[in-house]
Amino acid sequence: MKKIIYIIIAVAIVGFGAYTLVNNKKEMAAEAAVAEIKSEAISVQITQPEVSKLDRSFTAQGNFEPIQTLALMSETSGQVQRVLKRKGDRVRRGDLLLQVEANTMSADLATAQANFEKAQRDLGRFENLAAGEAITKRQLEDARLNVKITQAQLVAARQRVNKTRITSPINGEINEIYVEVGSYLGMATKLYDIVNVDRLKLNVKVDEAQVLLVKKGDKVNVKANAGAGEVQGTVTAIAAQADNSLKYDVEIEVKNPDNNSLRAGMYGTAAFDIADSRDALLLAREALVGSVQDPAVYVVENNVAKLKKIKIGKITQDKVEVLEGLAAGEKVVQSGQINLRDGLKVSIL
Repeated sequence: MKKIIYIIIAVAIVGFGAYTLVNNKKEMAAEAAVAEIKSEAISVQITQPEVSKLDRSFTAQGNFEPIQTLALMSETSGQVQRVLKRKGDRVRRGDLLLQVEANTMSADLATAQANFEKAQRDLGRFENLAAGEAITKRQLEDARLNVKITQAQLVAARQRVNKTRITSPINGEINEIYVEVGSYLGMATKLYDIVNVDRLKLNVKVDEAQVLLVKKGDKVNVKANAGAGEVQGTVTAIAAQADNSLKYDVEIEVKNPDNNSLRAGMYGTAAFDIADSRDALLLAREALVGSVQDPAVYVVENNVAKLKKIKIGKITQDKVEVLEGLAAGEKVVQSGQINLRDGLKVSIL
């Protein structure tokens, strides 16, 4: 008897489960049908490109570089006796950086000085003898030539001694040092890297439309992206030829603030303030699909979304300039693109 009861209960449970499963399938099918109906037309908001005045002012970015960079090389040979300036030190033109051993060269200088003085005395004596016709003109000419030769040797010896005192040829800051006390120098041994950051240049790239708006001598507001403050710069050079990306180099020179807050290598932005405007076809920036390098938009035609490639020009905070691909008054999807594909039906909110 108990077996029969258990069997009945089991059958009832299985039957209830089957009923629930069938019922759930019906509900899911109904929901899918509703979703399919809803998806027939995707709701979107639209905008239209309009012809408007566009400020021709623009910004360009680049890196700060020192106005002057020097790799200081040795012009003498010998052992370094003293190092007076090291990495990070600021130097002025003429400051002593290194002292190289000069004993041999000093001795050569003394010899050259003595030879020159002797040649001068010999010339004086020969001129007196020549006045009494006691020597030939050839002997007098040889004495004069000897004075010039020994004088040149004296100048060369002085220069060799002077070059043992290595001084800075420019104002700047020592960025790197390559020798120490006891180092032996040969000709053209690298000693220091010195950079002049009193003034810097910001090299930026502009396109063919922008380069026509820039002139040498223009004042430009320059700001380091690292937040070092804004300074005024001057356009000092404009490339005569574009690079491979059809961009033109523009060089802007700026004076470093007193605290040297601008550093070579920093990323900076130059704001070119152009007192002019032009007509342009402008579109809301949020209507773009994809990147600004490969822009596209969805255009609504007969309640159908169609994907169109466009070409854009200047980009502002909330607008883009449309150069190709759209006409004024076309219906462009501004919101809801995430659900769209080319050819889907849309309903305009």
